[in-house]
Amino acid sequence: MVSYIKALGVTSVELLPVHTFINDSQLLERGLTNYWGYNSIGFFAPDPRYASDVPNSLREFKEMVARFHDAGLEVILDVVYNHKAEGNERGPTLSFKGIDNASYYRLLPDQKRYYINDTGTGNTLNLSNMRVIQMVTDSLTYWATEMHVDGFRFDLGTILARDPQGFDEQSGFLKACAQDPVLGGVKLIAEPWDCGPGGYQVGAFPPGWAEWNDQFRDTLRDFWRGEAPAAALTPRLCASADHFNHAGRRAWASVNFITAHDGFTLNDLVSYNEKHNEANGEENRDGNSNNRSWNCGREGPTDDEAVNALRSRQMRNALASLLLSQAPLCF
Repeated sequence: MVSYIKALGVTSVELLPVHTFINDSQLLERGLTNYWGYNSIGFFAPDPRYASDVPNSLREFKEMVARFHDAGLEVILDVVYNHKAEGNERGPTLSFKGIDNASYYRLLPDQKRYYINDTGTGNTLNLSNMRVIQMVTDSLTYWATEMHVDGFRFDLGTILARDPQGFDEQSGFLKACAQDPVLGGVKLIAEPWDCGPGGYQVGAFPPGWAEWNDQFRDTLRDFWRGEAPAAALTPRLCASADHFNHAGRRAWASVNFITAHDGFTLNDLVSYNEKHNEANGEENRDGNSNNRSWNCGREGPTDDEAVNALRSRQMRNALASLLLSQAPLCF
């Protein structure tokens, strides 16, 4: 596997969440499971379900990182510090709720029984509290120094810089990372949006941070389905300076991608005009309905050779655009 990844020309491997997580109660009630791991309960331990030998899960993780490093590949972790697996006021008390609920979570100012839900998961970690900042930076430092990972991609990263007044590029957490001798030397990549007011912050993070650039994703998808002109494509291929060329930021601040773990795969992108998520029991209500996709004339799998040839060409077009663009690439 490592040899194959290396042969592709990849330089970094980003792992979806490996922090210990649990299944949501609503999933358990329906006999389902959390497939992706975006429901952390322990920020200092890898989930034992990924280990072949549970008592030695730490050793296995370190050995994996070492194998990647031996091949010249960096390891980046997708981390979920925006919420905890305790849900809203109706959820279970598993950790922070019982330790210091008012410090660890953002609560409605006039009804502190209820949680602010800027994450869409029921609760929001309170990164305005200095002890919560310390907990998160301690966790990051642990994974960087003890587990030897090279960087982090922050799920719903706007939360990390959200104060009671809103997003602040000079927030306590962002300053703590910039001043930390360890964290100042690893890759820090934000998913620069959340569900709260003013949550869309692409291009707004300070120097030293990179960000997932959904403007690149959306423009490239629109261009290849005939819904965007070449003039709109040009800045996206040139590191999106219209969003990132300020305050000393560099071209690598824009992480270009066309598909990711969210939404359509590349094959879906050329095969469906509409989402079809019926199989997971959500009655197709989950996921974004605006995927900027084009089915090339037929919805779903087909035996039509002309349609399949067009789909294959469209996928190559998208990948070529991504690979030839400036800035880091994520695929």
